[in-house]
Parts: sequence; C-alpha cells; structure tokens
Amino acid sequence: MEAFLQNLTHVFGSINGFVWGPYFLIPLLCGTGMFFTLRLKGVQFSKFGAGWSRLFSNFSLKGEKAGKHGMSSFQAVATAIAAQVGTGNLVGAMTALIMGGPGAIFWMWLAALAGMATNFAEACIAQVYKTKDNSGQTVGGPAYYISRGLGNTGFSKFLAAFFSVAIILALGFMGNMVQANSISDAFLNAFSLPTWVTGIGLAIIAGIIFMGGVKRIASVTEKVVPLMAIVYIIVGIIVIIMNASNIPAMFAMIFKGAFNPRSVWGGALGFGIGRAARYGIARGLFSNEAGMGSTPHAHAVANVDNPVEQGVLGIIAVFIDTFVVLNITVFTVLSSGIIKFENGQPVMKGIQLVQEAFSQHLFGHTFGYLFIAICLFFFAFSTIIGWYYFGETNIRYLFGSKGLMPYKLLVVIFIFLGSLLKIDLVWELVDFFNGIMVIPNLISLLLLSGTVAAVLRDYNAGKPYDVNNYIRK
Repeated sequence: MEAFLQNLTHVFGSINGFVWGPYFLIPLLCGTGMFFTLRLKGVQFSKFGAGWSRLFSNFSLKGEKAGKHGMSSFQAVATAIAAQVGTGNLVGAMTALIMGGPGAIFWMWLAALAGMATNFAEACIAQVYKTKDNSGQTVGGPAYYISRGLGNTGFSKFLAAFFSVAIILALGFMGNMVQANSISDAFLNAFSLPTWVTGIGLAIIAGIIFMGGVKRIASVTEKVVPLMAIVYIIVGIIVIIMNASNIPAMFAMIFKGAFNPRSVWGGALGFGIGRAARYGIARGLFSNEAGMGSTPHAHAVANVDNPVEQGVLGIIAVFIDTFVVLNITVFTVLSSGIIKFENGQPVMKGIQLVQEAFSQHLFGHTFGYLFIAICLFFFAFSTIIGWYYFGETNIRYLFGSKGLMPYKLLVVIFIFLGSLLKIDLVWELVDFFNGIMVIPNLISLLLLSGTVAAVLRDYNAGKPYDVNNYIRK
C-alpha cells in the first residue's frame, strides 16, 4: 500500500508539474487578473477603500438570519473568508517556502494583487446571474453564470457541468480531506491525539452543522471568522515584533529568492525561478481562491442592492487572506530563522514549522504548539464548512435538492478519511482538481467581462441597478 501511494503521488505530481507549470494555469490565472485590472481600470485600487468601509459598516452578529432568501452581505463575505483562510495560510504557505524557497512568497503577493480584480469580477457576475433552485433556495456561482450567461447552449451546459463535478471533487471531497489532514496532524503534535480520534470528532461536528443547512452555516461563519482572524493576527504580530532584528534579512530573502533562488539557503533544494513561481502561485490560489470559482457561491447569495457592493468585499477578502493572515504566518516563520536543511532535506515542514515558530517566544514550547493547533482547527474547520457549502450549491445545480443527503454523508466520510491519509498525496490531489476546475470558470469570466465592466460603469455613474439590463436572454 505504501508503494502504491508513493507511485500515485508521483503520477499526480508529474501531472501537476504541467498543469501548474509556467505554460498553462500560471499565465492563465495571472493573465486573467491582469486583464480585469486593465479592463476595470484598477478596480482593486480604486475600490479598496470602499471595500473596507462596506466591510465594517456591515459587521454585525445580530443581523438578518440566513435562509432560502440568501445571506446578509457580511455573512456572505464571512463564508467566503472562512473558505479562503484555512490550511493554505498555514500548511500551504510552508509548503511553498520549503518547495519553492522564500521567493515563492513574492509570487504569492503578485498573484493575489491581480487576483483581487478577478475576485471582484467573480462576485459581481455571480450576483447578476443568481437564481432560485427547485426548492426555492437562492443559489449562484460559476455553474449558474456559465450556463445562463453564455446563452444556455450545449457548450455552456457542458462547461457548467464540468465545473460542478470538478469543484465537488476538488473542495467538497479532496479539499476537505486536506483540511482534516492538517487538523489531525496538528493535534497529534500538540496533544498526541491519534489521528483517527480527531477524524471521528471532526466528522461528527461537521455533520451536525451540515444538517442545519445554510442558516447554520452562516451563523457559524459570521461568529468564528472574525474571532479566529483577530486572535491569530494579534499573537502573530507579537512574535514578529520579538524577532524584529531579523525582519530586514527576511525581506531580503523573499526578494532575492524571487529572482535568484539559488542564493538562498545555500541552494539546498536547487530552487529555480519557475519552481518558486509555481509553488507560490499554486499555494496562493489554494489560499485566496481568486479565479478558482469557489467564493462566488457565497457572494452570489448576499442580499445587496448592487453587485458592485458585494464585489468590493471580494477584493477585501483576498487582501485579508493573503496580505494579512498568510503574511503573518510567513513572517513569523522566516523571522524566527527555524528553517534548516540536512542533506538537502528540510528538518521540519508543514504545520510543525508554524508551531515551532510560535513556540519560540510564547510562554514556552508547549503553548506555541497548542496555540497553533487550536488556530488551525478553527481555520481549517471553517474552511470545511465553506467548501461544503460551495459543493452543496453545485450538487443542487446537477441533481436538485434530492442530491443533498448523499452529498452530506460522503463529505463526512471524506473528512474522516482525510485525517488518516498521507499529506503529500492529498496535496497533489487537491492541486490537480483545483487546476481543472479553474479552466471553465476563467473561460466564462473572460467571456462575461463586458457585463462586469458595464455593471461597474453604471454603478460609478450612479445609475440604479436593474438585472434585466445585463442578463443575457
């Protein structure tokens, strides 16, 4: 079995080497972000302030209840951030550092900067083409703006179905295996808790929330997301300040590693610019999900007067994920100087690196490990909730509400299995399924870019929003 898993990991690793290589998804994702940056005249910069203003003005833990009619704007962005801020901000960032070098972080930043414009477009177009399913539930996302926005043709229906299948596998099943795997690994390191015990606990809690539907999902995310982000950011900043003398060298490593990777860490793994870019952008996508087509499912069901009002929150969601939370992780680890290699292999990797970095100053070794284990639980578990919801929306698209119960049960099973599987294989599977789901989403976004531009132009001109002015008949 061990040999089989190793061979399977190698096969998917080879495929991902092409999919996430310099000639396919990387230029497609970055190019799409640059395209929307130009077509929308730097919307991620011009609407950046408006996004923050709307985020804080809509913050509420006692607002409207989510249900068939949708969610509040804040609940929607909280659900989106819940999905974005997960293991990609902890384990994924460390994978990028080890496999791509510190220069990978620079490429994460660039990809996120362009991705802010892409995420704005995703949120806007999802709002335009949202609808109700056969049970009266408000739904939206790529499958809906692909099938309805591209003319309801055979081609658009194929792309929509392809996307739905891919995201169900990528996030609902494989992606949630990654989240469960990271939680069980962290709890093993911190509490010596067997992975199967953690897996059973995760499966039970997740199942209870899934059964509560969109109302319970929104209720959990709107409370958990702000709390977990604030606590992690504050403690991370304290650790970075304690390592302040290492900060200049840390930034030097990042920028030097982006353009001369072999000069860092003694060329321990033979880094190259292509390798740094591949892991930086791939892990950046897994973290902030811009262009992937996942977060539009949450933004689509927000109750807003104009799609731009939710689009600006898409910009902020990517910023919070990458430039705030992910940077806290990276800066903490790099400033701690704990990354070491022996015989070309890292002494530590994954979540253990983060736990070790936080344990340097936080009241001793034990507290650091416990703190990160708890943080990762909330990060990863909130992502499980968000990703489940995204998959559920596509189950509704493919099978209607009758497909929900089998989906709920399968996700719970995958969560348990994910806590037991070897992480290298799980990451390769996620990279693969993430890659193939990006394709139909970006195709539709580019074809519908004129609608996004028109919505933004009319909003800036103060024209009242009427969906019939934009939706294709």
